[in-house]
Amino acid sequence: MKALVYTAPETLAYREEPAPELPAGECLVRVEAVGICGSDMHAYLGHDERRPAPLILGHEAAGVVIDGPGTGRRVTVNPLATCGQCKACREGRNNLCPKRQILSMAPRQGAFAELIAIPPQNLVEMPDHVSFEKACLAEPLACGWHAMRLGARALGGLLDTRCLVIGGGAIGLGAALALKANGVSDITISEANQKRVPALTSAGDFSVVTPDDILAQDPGGYDLVIDCVGFSATRASASRAVRPGGVIVHIGLGDAAGGIDIRRLTLQEISFIGAYTYTPQDFRDTAAAIFSGLLGSLDWAELRALEDGAEAFSDIRAGRAAAPKIILKP
Repeated sequence: MKALVYTAPETLAYREEPAPELPAGECLVRVEAVGICGSDMHAYLGHDERRPAPLILGHEAAGVVIDGPGTGRRVTVNPLATCGQCKACREGRNNLCPKRQILSMAPRQGAFAELIAIPPQNLVEMPDHVSFEKACLAEPLACGWHAMRLGARALGGLLDTRCLVIGGGAIGLGAALALKANGVSDITISEANQKRVPALTSAGDFSVVTPDDILAQDPGGYDLVIDCVGFSATRASASRAVRPGGVIVHIGLGDAAGGIDIRRLTLQEISFIGAYTYTPQDFRDTAAAIFSGLLGSLDWAELRALEDGAEAFSDIRAGRAAAPKIILKP
């Protein structure tokens, strides 16, 4: 099969690779669309020790089952494969399974390829009227949905909340769309790349501002802050922007240290919640919201051929990409 392979920092090769071996009971899926995620960029830059080269990256996929249970189905793919037996899995929190595996991390090669192997319980069947390009957005949008749900639970609901989302990529936009779909009307997105602003404002009724705009505001104005970037500077902004008694949900994985104002979080009883991916129910709920149109037209992604993937990564790295998401087509 053809695949886009991460071979060294900032180096990708489009080449022939062995098709994945199909474990007993799993499905072989022909990939029809796959998105580039921030974690793919993190690995591409050589910043993720969990993803050493050579490796096929990519985990935001949709396609057709061509072997195994449910052959012929059009599906979107939950890339997080878990044991199903541990305490976390039994509680429906499969994303915390100690044996979890994800496409694009050994031992599972990723979806920047023509074929992937995945357990059948990780597949959500798509209606015929939904395109693969929209269906593959279920993975990044589910991250935002999960963050929204954790924040709503900690706040005791989202009624009359003022919300700030830091980062206007697909996860940040997904969080904003999830907030809107769950009744929030006052939503601000902070985004440094001004090329993304037209796509963000067209996706929903959001106020889009720069990080400097957030710093210029009086502190403590937001009930819920969702940091979808996860760098020291964005954590510092989140710590400043959240109101006393408010909630910060941190889903970004930019870096590991600095930025949190622990003294303010303590004195003002601010909750700080880490959010990792999504539960199976979050993924199914997000897919259903996509299929029903609840999350809007989802026409803000840019499509490119998989063989042009190296250029797409380079454009994202250089800040030349205006779309919140680039989707590759094998």
